[in-house]
Amino acid sequence: MRIITVGENDAGQRLDKFLSKLMPTCPKSLLYKLIRKKDIRLNGARCKGTEQLRPGDTVRIFAPEECFASRKPVDTHAAAVPLHICYEDAQILIVYKPKGLDVHSGSRSGAPTLLSSVLRYLTDTGAYDPAAEQTFAPALCNRIDRNTEGLVIAAKTAAALRSVNAAIRERSIVKQYLAVTAAPLPEPSDTCTAWLRRSGTMVEVADTCRGREWKEIRTAYRVLAENGGMCLTAVTLLTGRTHQIRAHLAHLHAPILGDPKYGEQHADVESQCLCAFALRFPQIPELPAVSGRTVTAPVPAFVHRYFPDITPETLYSAFSR
Repeated sequence: MRIITVGENDAGQRLDKFLSKLMPTCPKSLLYKLIRKKDIRLNGARCKGTEQLRPGDTVRIFAPEECFASRKPVDTHAAAVPLHICYEDAQILIVYKPKGLDVHSGSRSGAPTLLSSVLRYLTDTGAYDPAAEQTFAPALCNRIDRNTEGLVIAAKTAAALRSVNAAIRERSIVKQYLAVTAAPLPEPSDTCTAWLRRSGTMVEVADTCRGREWKEIRTAYRVLAENGGMCLTAVTLLTGRTHQIRAHLAHLHAPILGDPKYGEQHADVESQCLCAFALRFPQIPELPAVSGRTVTAPVPAFVHRYFPDITPETLYSAFSR
């Protein structure tokens, strides 16, 4: 028998969801059989599995030990890199991911990732104690490509994770990017609509919907400066599809400079000139500290290289509008 006391990070979810995480090798059929036979009880009483857990609740479980055996511990000692923290409060952490770093485990076994670095930082600072948690571990709320630099949100608590994920689903957190295009854009500023579908490891973009697999995309842009046909551009995601910015700008005949998939590879350009530069938060009652804030990244090196006359003050003011 095991008796589990529900903590803050396990509260707010259904009992059956909690049990599935706690006992990952327990088949669903067995889990609900244990509930029906009263081998799982909530606060000493019979339960259905649909109850919402609260801090301090106790869950008594009579189940085979092998149901618990394969719970994979969080590796807080995995390879990590120092974090560039752009914002932090008790609930979330916003970090700057450099280009070349995977957000999650990629094809390079044992290589540091942004997530492993976040877990190491939160463990070292005492913000996360794996031994004190039953099912929760801090998680990343958004992701960007390996060769894109910029801001990524990490949730320190389960409540923050739910709140940020809900705000991202509702598109209420405004994501703004900074890009250099290799050719002029059609207009100084515009909001463009198109249709996108996956095609292997890439995506295709068309002006009209061509079938059920095509998804609508909307992208807004504003040219901040021009230099020899290149445009320094502020891009706002109004929808969030795979490779949306890269593919949509290429569809407008203005691919991102250095993008090997949707543009042309330039010998003197190390990687694509794209940065997740700003996150604008709405009023979120569950996240009072960050509500109403705009968090920005450091000015990317590609700005200094291709637009040396742009001052940081000018750039940051363009994203505060």
